[in-house]
This record gives sequence, structure tokens and C-alpha cells, in this order.
Amino acid sequence: MSTQRYPDTPDGRYFVVRGRLWRKSNAALPEKDRAALVKQLMDARRALRGSPAQAQSDAAHAAVDQAKTALGERGPVWWTDGAPDYNRKMVKNTPYADWFAGLTATAD
Repeated sequence: MSTQRYPDTPDGRYFVVRGRLWRKSNAALPEKDRAALVKQLMDARRALRGSPAQAQSDAAHAAVDQAKTALGERGPVWWTDGAPDYNRKMVKNTPYADWFAGLTATAD
């Protein structure tokens, strides 16, 4: 494997974890907005750890989803070239397969 633990695809849209693509945040987000959204996301995740009541848990899950959608990691894609979304797909079943195979071949 590459020396990078979670390699980014060449187009910067995804990173790979255990052979699966995960959509990255929108690279065009201003840093101030990104920082605020990441803070919201982390606050919501912390709320999930300490929320035994179902209503609190539901609200925390909704807050996580809202932050991830605002970051561009969920919902409509943030790129504008019409390329499909391969979020959560196995990289071997996508157009990134040859690129990823090349990473693993160079590590051997």
C-alpha cells in the first residue's frame, strides 16, 4: 500500500479506507466555514456518546447528518463536472480501480 495511510484519489474527491471510497469535504469551502462545520460535527458526535434518551440520540444523529451534508461529505456532490458519486463504493468496482491497484503494486 501507499505510504499514505488513507490515500486520496487523484481528483481529490475521495480517500480510501480498507478498499472503500469515502467522499471528502468540499475543497472550495472557505476555511472559516469548514472549521465551524467541523466543530458542529464533533459536538454532535460527542452528544451521541452521552445521550441515552432516544430523542437526544435522534437529535444528535440529525446534527451529524446536517454537518456532514454541509461539508459536502453527504448529499449532493460538490463537484460540477457531472461525474457520478462513488461514495462508500469498493474502489475495485469504480473507475479508480487501476489507480488503486497501482498504489498496492508499488508497495510490494
